[in-house]
Amino acid sequence: MARDVATSTSPPRWRLLVARQELVILALLLLVSAGLSLLTGNFFAATNLLNLARNVSWFAVAAFGVGMVILIGGIDLSSGAVMALAGLASALLLQLGLPIWLAVPVGLLSGALVGLCNGVLVGMFNTPPFIVTLGMMGVVRGMTFSLSAGRPVRDLPPAFRALGQDDVWVGPLLVPLPLLTMVGVALLVSLLLRSTVLGRYIYTLGRDERALQVAGVRTERIKVVVYTFSGLLAACGGIIMTSWLGVAAPTAAADYELDIIAAAVIGGTSLFGGEGSVFGVVLGALLMQVVRTGMVLLGFPTYLQVGAIGMMIMLVVLIDNFRRRRLSR
Repeated sequence: MARDVATSTSPPRWRLLVARQELVILALLLLVSAGLSLLTGNFFAATNLLNLARNVSWFAVAAFGVGMVILIGGIDLSSGAVMALAGLASALLLQLGLPIWLAVPVGLLSGALVGLCNGVLVGMFNTPPFIVTLGMMGVVRGMTFSLSAGRPVRDLPPAFRALGQDDVWVGPLLVPLPLLTMVGVALLVSLLLRSTVLGRYIYTLGRDERALQVAGVRTERIKVVVYTFSGLLAACGGIIMTSWLGVAAPTAAADYELDIIAAAVIGGTSLFGGEGSVFGVVLGALLMQVVRTGMVLLGFPTYLQVGAIGMMIMLVVLIDNFRRRRLSR
């Protein structure tokens, strides 16, 4: 009898499937791509697709870390500044003659240290994450200007530029190396979130922090680990971006913080925590880059691109709210 009641009150499978925001974003992505292919005629050109893949790669890698922070109910506004710092740190070391196998890890370490500082302040000292990461954004951006004296670092070694500019053959397809890096990072982060105890703690922390505390879990340590991962992944995205551009500038990734957060939110990561996926973040980042690329191909000015991204965020949120209300009836 109890089984019959549970069966009758549980939602149908199709409702559970439609409840995933990733499907909404995927449908929008296909719709926008089809429209741009009709309007531009060269949206699906090989050169455009390769450039799109490179842009999405470093952007999505940084968004993976920020998405993890949002999963625990936090926020990270320092990701853009960390991207600039990691790229600049690696470039300066390469300019001093250090090998790439040493310069790149140091760049990654710089991002992880910034994330660690964020995590300690948020987790151990219970400081509001918005204030902590906003302040850290200013501190890190100031460090990048101090390290470079406000000047970009050019003439980076070919081996470093290859990280963001080279393509490799995967069977019959020519795939950008940054895209393969993004796929590898996505698999690792997804494995962490879905198949480890830490991943289960991260989702639970976003839904009910008190439940973990009652179970004896040190939630402040989880916050430190998650913010450290966010800094590390932002640094990874910044190094990919710098190698693709071929120049490290202290102004790199300026104002990208909100775009990175938007990619995670558009992809279904709840700002209230406890809900989201790596696949959703990839879709969110891809949708944003497709819209930007399409507007460039159509000749729209930059300020209209910013407005279009803002409208897209509001549209996705409205669609998600409408969908959730319909499913809850």
